[in-house]
Amino acid sequence: MAAVAQNVVNSDDQFTKNCNSPTQNSETDTNKSSSDSKSEFQKNINELADILSKLNPLAEEFIPSSFRLKNDQSVQNNFSKISGNDNFPNNRRRRNNFNQGRRRMNGRSFRAQREESIRRTVYVSDIDQHVTEERLAALFSSCGQQVVDCRICGDPHSVLRFAFVEFADEHGARAALSLGGTMLGFYPVRVLPSKTAILPVNPTFLPRSEDEREMCARTVYCTNIDKKVSQLDVKNYFESACGEVSRLRLLGDNVHSTRIAFVEFTIAESAIMALNCSGMVLGTQPIRVSPSKTPVRPRLARPGPN
Repeated sequence: MAAVAQNVVNSDDQFTKNCNSPTQNSETDTNKSSSDSKSEFQKNINELADILSKLNPLAEEFIPSSFRLKNDQSVQNNFSKISGNDNFPNNRRRRNNFNQGRRRMNGRSFRAQREESIRRTVYVSDIDQHVTEERLAALFSSCGQQVVDCRICGDPHSVLRFAFVEFADEHGARAALSLGGTMLGFYPVRVLPSKTAILPVNPTFLPRSEDEREMCARTVYCTNIDKKVSQLDVKNYFESACGEVSRLRLLGDNVHSTRIAFVEFTIAESAIMALNCSGMVLGTQPIRVSPSKTPVRPRLARPGPN
């Protein structure tokens, strides 16, 4: 009897164990399946993030077609500004860079020409008031050197007048230094290397014929004229002191504080007398008078409207 009871108990335990076992197994399988799903999901997320990190968000496929069409022109303009391509209308930067480069080249060329001109020029001081530019140029030409230009400056009444003489080459300028101490008029002249070049005269202003050279002999160049002085005042001043004025040109601008004038007389003697007016006060300024290198040409009449 006891054996039967024991068998019954063992059978009950086995039944209970068999009943509980499927549940435990099911929970274990569920947990394992959930863990595998999470791992797979995380793996997919990581793969997707890796793929997206390699994409270019500015690529064409990521930009709406309507936005691309609307901004095509602006993109081209921006590219044109950067590259300066002639295929685009806006190539201002390229032109500006070209112009700046050309100006730099022109500036260097001008400085080189100016320095070369300075080396061909000498400075002459202590010039007698009766010495003319022609006589001074003849002195330096007598030693076998070709004189290109000669300018006497300063008050003609003072021995402190000075001049610049430019030669055809540097050898002429070096040879001219040996003429220092030569008597010219009543004073020995001093000759030194020049530190400045002679400002060239516009060739179109120089006399073109014998008649215009004769006009130059009757013309003086007057500077440092008070701006308050009118053209009539200048004419009356020179006519009262020197003789009849046939033509007068008074010039000025808004930059300089004084004006200049070219005064042509009817006879050459009047022009010579006008040179003695240098240093005289006209208005509030002492004027400077020197022979003119250019004639006073009559103004051309402007064509009227059709």
